[in-house]
Amino acid sequence: MKEESSADKAPSAPNFLSQAITSNGLVFVSGQIHTLPDNTLVKGTTKEKVDQVFNNIRAILEAANATLDNIVKVVIYVTDMSEMPELNKVYPTYFNKPYPVREAVCVKALPLGAEIEISVIAGVGVLH
Repeated sequence: MKEESSADKAPSAPNFLSQAITSNGLVFVSGQIHTLPDNTLVKGTTKEKVDQVFNNIRAILEAANATLDNIVKVVIYVTDMSEMPELNKVYPTYFNKPYPVREAVCVKALPLGAEIEISVIAGVGVLH
């Protein structure tokens, strides 16, 4: 069984996507880029971009009855690996030990000209 979750405090997903799906005690959050809820792209420092991405993720997780503490896996997409040192300074401020497992991938392009996209998987219920 799967259940869709959505949050007004995060950018809406196109008609053919879900912001998040909960299934078997896990919340799968679609990749989030550094946009405001009105889909305006946040420009600025890597920290400002990552902060907006995690604001979006936090809102979506809350709609699914989860928090950042429930995240077990993170996938980060960047268009330029030179973003990673600064991203690595900001990233741990969102988590407590044990940290989620993580992948980082460099891609040619992201939606709306974004430079960073992050998707997560979080546990809910008994998987805290």
